[in-house]
Amino acid sequence: MTERWQQSKVPRGAEYDRRFEDLAATGMDMHGEAALVASYRPTTVLDAGCGTGRVAIELASRGHDVVGVDVDPAMLEAAQAKAPSITWVAADLTDPAFDLGRTFDVVVMAGNVLIFVPSGTEKKVIANTARHVSPGGRLVAGYSLRPGGLQPSDHDAYAAAAGLVLEDRWSSWDRDPYVPTDNYAVSVHRKPS
Repeated sequence: MTERWQQSKVPRGAEYDRRFEDLAATGMDMHGEAALVASYRPTTVLDAGCGTGRVAIELASRGHDVVGVDVDPAMLEAAQAKAPSITWVAADLTDPAFDLGRTFDVVVMAGNVLIFVPSGTEKKVIANTARHVSPGGRLVAGYSLRPGGLQPSDHDAYAAAAGLVLEDRWSSWDRDPYVPTDNYAVSVHRKPS
């Protein structure tokens, strides 16, 4: 587990789920990430940094073949308990040996995955996940923009080095237009066919 993740105040496991249940109880749509991914009509999806499986489970309920990967055992345990039929894999996205032996139509990193990986490993994580994108497929990542943190220009350079091309960028999972002063970005990079 990464030090940045361990030091974060993000709750783990069932406590993490309760936070989203509370938000859903207020009427907030908790499936914007899944809706965006589903709009690309993928057959297969890798939820990289899946946490407790909120996005993966919703995508599976919409008929997609989903695999979830996370480094945190408590998060994976919660995901497995909720959806034992989904394939859940314990793996570190920063590990150069990270290889599931297959590719996916969409690889999604929702939930700020890229701000919780160790500083300086973002390029490696993008390269490792890009290897899992099928030709013509997409890598979709959403994260908060913070001073000194990963910026869209860096993301684009890392994605280009991994053979991906920027297709779209929004300021939310609901496709709100992105402007450089936004504090959140959802980037979609495509692997040429």
